[in-house]
Amino acid sequence: MRDATLIVNATPVGQRDETSAVDVALIPQSAAVLDLVLQTWGNAMGQDGQRKRDSRGGWIADAPGAGGPRVSALVRDRARREAMRLAPPLAGRRGAEWIRERCSGALDLLLPRVCVSCERLLARDERGLVCHLCWARLPRLPSPQCGRCGHPLTSVACQWCELLPSFVRAVRSVCWMPIEPASSIVHALKYGGWGEVADEMAERMSRLSWPQDVVEERAAIVPIPLASARKRERGYNQSELIARVCRGGGGFRSGTARLFAPAKPAHKTRLTPEQRQGNVAGSFKIWRGKPDSLEGAHIVLVDDVVTTAATLNECAKVLYGAGARIISYVTFGRAHASGDRL
Repeated sequence: MRDATLIVNATPVGQRDETSAVDVALIPQSAAVLDLVLQTWGNAMGQDGQRKRDSRGGWIADAPGAGGPRVSALVRDRARREAMRLAPPLAGRRGAEWIRERCSGALDLLLPRVCVSCERLLARDERGLVCHLCWARLPRLPSPQCGRCGHPLTSVACQWCELLPSFVRAVRSVCWMPIEPASSIVHALKYGGWGEVADEMAERMSRLSWPQDVVEERAAIVPIPLASARKRERGYNQSELIARVCRGGGGFRSGTARLFAPAKPAHKTRLTPEQRQGNVAGSFKIWRGKPDSLEGAHIVLVDDVVTTAATLNECAKVLYGAGARIISYVTFGRAHASGDRL
């Protein structure tokens, strides 16, 4: 019996007594117990062979003897112990996760989560603010690309590189703008108040491929500043949110120079390229003098969207004048022009 995995206890009705009951001490802890009750003809008719029924024609008199107390109690106790082992504890770390999972399901039912880009209901496994379908539909910049600026090549000479100063080493962007769903994602970050979208954007920016010398030399990342008045309107600087995530996963130094915009420039969405350059000229300064960390360093400027690179170029000039040796740019979106391959 010690090696048994299943024990079947069969006892005729009316003969369940202390001598025929299963000895609990002999049953292994890993064995399952099946209690059978066999009703023989002799028992059903009584000891003298005559059928014994009560005056109402109910059960036979020996029926109450079915199921000895020891085996029944043993089966119930074993089932109770197994249920307690499998049931999730309501205290501690596992209990908190169990409660959180069920509360999350109730909240999804009462307050359904939708994608901030396409407003489609988010699936249970989608933890971000943008759905998997919108991220899959991003209009990525096609290949082949320029090794310096990352712009898709349409001819032998890259025309986008002409926008960059000579001290700018490389530029990388994730997708085209303004094409859906990239436009809706950026709009949700800048104007919709969805600051956590920056984490998901920065995650995709951190996967961009860079020249080997940029990977080895880049020392710090600096976000494009936002005027104080505009920062109060939005509640945050979207470039700072993106840079915070990129800095944490890209091997950059945490302490570096800070730029600030002392004046509130006009909105650049409807300006021509020439007006954009004049709008941002002299708009940025180094925060609190000239930090030593800039001397001879390779700085990476981060912004949400690049159109004509006027803002990035102006910030790069300030950093270069403060001692930075070389600068690179990284953005989430890049405005396409006529003739670009989409």
